[in-house]
Amino acid sequence: MKKVLITGADGFIGSHLVEEMIQYGYNVRAFCFYNSFNSYGWLDTLKPEIKNQIDFYLGDVRDYQSVKNAVKDCDTIIHLAALISIPYSYQAPDSFIKTNITGTLNVLQAALENELDNIVVASTSEIYGTAMSVPIEEIHPVQPQSPYAASKVGADALAMSYHRSYGLNVSIARPFNTFGPRQSTRAIIPTIITQLLEGKEDIFLGSLVPTRDFLYVKDTAKALIAIAKQHDIGGEVFNICSGNEISISDLSEVLIKKINPNASVSEDKQRLRPEKSEVFRLIGDASKLTAKTLWKPEYSFENALQNTIDWFSISENLEKYQADRYTI
Repeated sequence: MKKVLITGADGFIGSHLVEEMIQYGYNVRAFCFYNSFNSYGWLDTLKPEIKNQIDFYLGDVRDYQSVKNAVKDCDTIIHLAALISIPYSYQAPDSFIKTNITGTLNVLQAALENELDNIVVASTSEIYGTAMSVPIEEIHPVQPQSPYAASKVGADALAMSYHRSYGLNVSIARPFNTFGPRQSTRAIIPTIITQLLEGKEDIFLGSLVPTRDFLYVKDTAKALIAIAKQHDIGGEVFNICSGNEISISDLSEVLIKKINPNASVSEDKQRLRPEKSEVFRLIGDASKLTAKTLWKPEYSFENALQNTIDWFSISENLEKYQADRYTI
């Protein structure tokens, strides 16, 4: 690969992907969201020997010229940039359309005009909705249950249309519930961990009924790299998941036992999704990805949870979070 452009590089998964690719010897351009602080997000926390090898680019995926400039001299794009908060998508659906759909359109069009031969678009397991059959394969019906999920369905459809209409070599990666260091407390595992580490004994969560398929972020990053290395999978969709599920109730019990056995969980009504919008069961099948790339998860759920707890337990990391606030 000449140079890999990673959009959303300053975020949770993006920062881990950049770090992983640099360690593998890739030439990486990190597309970060423009801001007046000249901040590169989580990439600012990387070790100097990693950070000094990154080609940084500040821009906005909603702006076509910005994206077009970013893809120059690249031959591969891994497109992660997106708005991802489901609760926020109820409040600001237009923002999700502009970022997730228009942003993806800009990436696809810039890739086409610059004759890039390898594009990976990151989707989400949320587009499947509550599982109709398990484990969920890539052919499972798409049934978006939130504006966020709908925007990602639109982005996926655009990607497939560019493959079919213009022959663009674009594939789709569908991560299930990724977790690990640097994740926002809008996600369930950091929400529980930060409250426990702050000494709270009454842990506030949304619904405890749903089940999720959790995968450690380093495994997700390696799966994205595995997909990007393939140049003959245009038009294909790949689940990235563990193939295991755990309920939010059981997950909270595991974390409570590890951090503070005296704590208990309370349901917070403001954290509940609308009933018809809640996705009650997600468990994926990654056999297609494994068959094509030989990728398999390297981290057990137990070890990955402990790594995550250890990271949040470092005071300079924990102080970046506000456990007493509900993050949408």
